[in-house]
Amino acid sequence: MQGKFILVVGPSGSGKSALLAHLCAEMPELIFPVSCTTRAPRPGEVEGEKYHFVTQEEFEKRRAAEEFLEWAPYGGSYYGTLKSQILGALSEGKTVVREVEVQGARQIQQLMPDVRIIFIDAGSWENLERRIQSRAPMSEVELLARRKRYEDETSFADHANAVIHNPDGELERAKEEFVAAVQKLSKE
Repeated sequence: MQGKFILVVGPSGSGKSALLAHLCAEMPELIFPVSCTTRAPRPGEVEGEKYHFVTQEEFEKRRAAEEFLEWAPYGGSYYGTLKSQILGALSEGKTVVREVEVQGARQIQQLMPDVRIIFIDAGSWENLERRIQSRAPMSEVELLARRKRYEDETSFADHANAVIHNPDGELERAKEEFVAAVQKLSKE
């Protein structure tokens, strides 16, 4: 029996991490793969929990060996999804939930047309800009790059099987809708 592969996509600051943390607590039987990244760990991040922190050289070796299902540059670092974290679980009939950037979702759709996608929509750019700036201040250049990425990412909502609206102040409702969407998509 083939499992289900559900991608979670949305702009930076849309609340993907909060929704996924809730989903993990509600449905621990799901598989949440660990990403590889070349960026440095942020305060409180633990190796192997959400990310494998690797050097640029290690990432390049793995990419050349075709170990990634998808990979993409983001914010000056590289991120990738290891095939080994996904394919085995799917072949065992398990549901795998993975947060990816739009670029990665497009790559995965090419390889796995039956992948399911949940898009997290936090509303207008102005709302997201406030969220992003509250997490960590950034330069105008980086903010402009994020806005361009936001415009590309929001256009991807049309390709999603489900859209979860997560505007400021409605996280609890969004959590409920997110869990319901995952439950539904994992049974289709």
